[in-house]
Amino acid sequence: MRKSSLSRISKDAGIGRDVRIYDFVNIYGECEIGDQSVIGAFVEIQPGVKIGRCVKISSHSFLCTGVVIEDNAFIGHGVMFTNDKFPSSIKEDGTPMTAADTKVVPTLIKRGAAVGSNATILCGVTVGEDAVVGAGSVVTRDVPPNMVVCGVPAKPLRERDDGLCLKSSKKSA
Repeated sequence: MRKSSLSRISKDAGIGRDVRIYDFVNIYGECEIGDQSVIGAFVEIQPGVKIGRCVKISSHSFLCTGVVIEDNAFIGHGVMFTNDKFPSSIKEDGTPMTAADTKVVPTLIKRGAAVGSNATILCGVTVGEDAVVGAGSVVTRDVPPNMVVCGVPAKPLRERDDGLCLKSSKKSA
């Protein structure tokens, strides 16, 4: 693993072989980062996040508890994930909410998917294998495999036909 001394990485994090972690990264609690993945500068990874092998997470992205990213996926700059459908700062009785009070709703980014810069992925969705989420999109529902989506909210644009699809039958290097 190559990491910056300017990053804060939990001793409980499971970090694979040949992972590159750049400056000012925060990795909290028990999370997993697979072999040969790259974590760009200013990324925050919360406890429980699972990142597969050969994944690239670009700078300024936020991965909250409940996010799973499978092998060979790409996360662009400034991508934001959510994990609570009804966030609040206080409980009904007026006392402050804690992490334990959050009802985490999982999100899954499947193998080979690409999420463009500044996209927001709402909790509870699955972005299918080899799908592409356009830059600046807000994903509010599942994205089918090999589909290109864009917009606010993200809507299907076309099937991916660039010849770069990894096809689920291939295995990670």
